[in-house]
Amino acid sequence: MTIPYPIKQPIPALASVTPPSGASRPRLAFHGTGYLGATYAICFAELGYEVVGFDVDEAKIAKLAGGEVPFHEPGLDELLRRNLAAGRLRFTTDIALAADFADVHFICVGTPQRADGMGADLSYVEQAVTRLAQHLTRKALLVGKSTVPVGTAEWVEQLVEKHAPAELGVEVAWSPEFLQEGYAVEDVLRPNRIVVGVKSEWANAMLYAVHKGVFDLAATEDREVPVVVTDFATAELVKVAANAFLATKISFINAMAEVCEAAGADVTQLARSIGYDPRIGHRFLQAGVGFGGGCLPKDIRAFQARAQELGAGEALRFLHEVDLINQRRRTRVLQLAAELLGRKSGPAGPDLSGTRIAVLGATFKPNSDDVRDAPSLAVAALLFKAGADVHVYDPQGMENARAAQPDLAYEQSTEDAVRGADLVCVLTEWADFRNADPMALGELVAARRIIDGRNCLDPALWTRAGWEYRGMGRPVAS
Repeated sequence: MTIPYPIKQPIPALASVTPPSGASRPRLAFHGTGYLGATYAICFAELGYEVVGFDVDEAKIAKLAGGEVPFHEPGLDELLRRNLAAGRLRFTTDIALAADFADVHFICVGTPQRADGMGADLSYVEQAVTRLAQHLTRKALLVGKSTVPVGTAEWVEQLVEKHAPAELGVEVAWSPEFLQEGYAVEDVLRPNRIVVGVKSEWANAMLYAVHKGVFDLAATEDREVPVVVTDFATAELVKVAANAFLATKISFINAMAEVCEAAGADVTQLARSIGYDPRIGHRFLQAGVGFGGGCLPKDIRAFQARAQELGAGEALRFLHEVDLINQRRRTRVLQLAAELLGRKSGPAGPDLSGTRIAVLGATFKPNSDDVRDAPSLAVAALLFKAGADVHVYDPQGMENARAAQPDLAYEQSTEDAVRGADLVCVLTEWADFRNADPMALGELVAARRIIDGRNCLDPALWTRAGWEYRGMGRPVAS
């Protein structure tokens, strides 16, 4: 059942489904109002649906209900306030209210890495499904959005059968999310594809009705939205497979950076050259300090763990090396710092005591306040552990960074961070840092030394301004 939905002419059998609530359009509930759930809830309200967001975290719900997004995502604050005012969107800690309100319930809770291994912790999924199933009073569709190990949807069906009254006929489906932090609003309103794993025509029709607002918007803009209707296992694998591919591509170019450093080549020119091959492309071929965030690192580890459980561990052995390459890029910055500062490394690593280092960037990527597994913050911690006096600045991630690494010093601006520094490290490619004036910053530092951990600066420009420049996989500028 892998078919594309036509965008401009709805399929009658799918378009005519009546939601169990009797409403003209399905009413939606999003369980878990973190980055995933809150973004989807707000954006679907913007598409005209009646939406409720549920969470057990009272402080988070209070913020959202008051018109404040508890994380940074461009454009989301305005949409939240607009849809709260329009009455299409509300937030609650009352599970009975959410269960009674919605026809389609999206499970959007976290699936972090287990503390005792590489696998995914599904305890939040279990709690969300069990809690909801016990409060349902009519037929509904539970749709998994969280990134999970293959086989989870079948297990969720078993939880529903155990905890929801059988006569209700509650069904389960899976529809992975593909949000990119910093671009999430566009990713929901104008997705590049929709994938649904279903077992019945009713579930398929309900999900068509749920996404009709997306299709209608696409029709007004003369776009098409590819839709793949498939089985549970394939739908679950799509997100982790995509993340594994992206992680592999990033680690590939970082492996090439290691070779370029040994050979005296320039990885940015190498990436540019191979990226012109349409089979390869330029995206995700930027060498640097590697990938991080709340998805790629934990997802590739959970994918390996699940493949091992299924007896297919050999197929994903390469992901272990992908992970190792990624981790090595962080320690490479420490090595470069020691070289630039003229410090030798001993058995315990370099001793950077007595040096002041500015770290520009704490989030794992720009246009986000997410510091989960951020390479920038991990490098800052390595520099601090080596004895350096580390001063950090990030345009959005300061509060989260301070909570994650409280021993570091945090500044209120780029200028404050670099003032008196013996070394500057650009570790997140915020526009503020990419466009910084090397002459002006040169007047503030103790020594003009810089590590471009994202290869986002112009080496010639900084070298002309008197800086000793080091990039990742790039020859020493002269």
